[in-house]
Amino acid sequence: MLPAKTRGGSKGFYNRHRNNIEGYAFISLFIVGFVLFTVVPIVTSLFLSFADYDVLSPPKFVGLKNYIRMFTDDKQFYTSFGVTIFYVLVSVPLRLMFALAVALLLQRTTKLTTFYRAAYYLPTIIGNSIAIAVVWRRMFSADGLFNAIVNQIFNTNIQISWIGGEHTAVWTLVLLAIWQYGSSMLIFLSGLKQIPTSLLEAAEIDGAGKIQKFFKVTLPMLTPVVFFNVVMQLINGFMTFTQSFVITQGQPMDKTLFATVYIYRSSFTYYRMGYGCAMAWVLLLFVAIITILLFKSSGTWVFNQADGK
Repeated sequence: MLPAKTRGGSKGFYNRHRNNIEGYAFISLFIVGFVLFTVVPIVTSLFLSFADYDVLSPPKFVGLKNYIRMFTDDKQFYTSFGVTIFYVLVSVPLRLMFALAVALLLQRTTKLTTFYRAAYYLPTIIGNSIAIAVVWRRMFSADGLFNAIVNQIFNTNIQISWIGGEHTAVWTLVLLAIWQYGSSMLIFLSGLKQIPTSLLEAAEIDGAGKIQKFFKVTLPMLTPVVFFNVVMQLINGFMTFTQSFVITQGQPMDKTLFATVYIYRSSFTYYRMGYGCAMAWVLLLFVAIITILLFKSSGTWVFNQADGK
């Protein structure tokens, strides 16, 4: 018979492992789903990016042919990336500025504050839906609501198709992106509530006005939240698909052809799945590089409370 200490240790060892097994059993469905629907597709897409695959026949390994073709013989690739970069550089700053402005307005607590926050967050929930995209396309068409409002206010007779104009189509998509500011607004609002009131009161005692308090106290203290929103919105911006695919179909003259839409076309319209996977990996690496650069630069402009700078 084993000593009491040994028996107790064995029992404790058994209980610990039993708890681990039970824990893994509870998360097993998530693990299986993650492997099947995330890890396997990622590995498969990486393999297909080096293959010639038309979905209907087995993939044929072609090495770097897809990547060489992409960078040397595909003008639409550069067009789609240029459109996407322009869209991100314009829509992300405007969305964040608008979100911060609304967050400052909602900072004061009233009886209707909860209702206002929910109402302002609603566009983020429904903004990426097909239904909103269809409504947006109809609203900015030649006989849409936007022209009707402008004609009513200014007594004009404008019949411009804003989604069909070479210089205006992308701006309708930018406007839709700005309208989906709710998530950034709530994050800004949370960050504003974390700023010590003593700092604002001290600045006010020193004679600082509202603008000075914002730029000297509020904005520097809010830079960690700004950094988080910038990173998340940049990633979301490069992943934008529904707006271009449903509202403009990448037209006119590829002026709204986002990289994600071109990847979809190459893969499921032209049946060049291998080429589409290669473009997807280039887009992933491009976004990863931008994200890394943002993290590298954050030390020069993001306030770190632990370091006091």
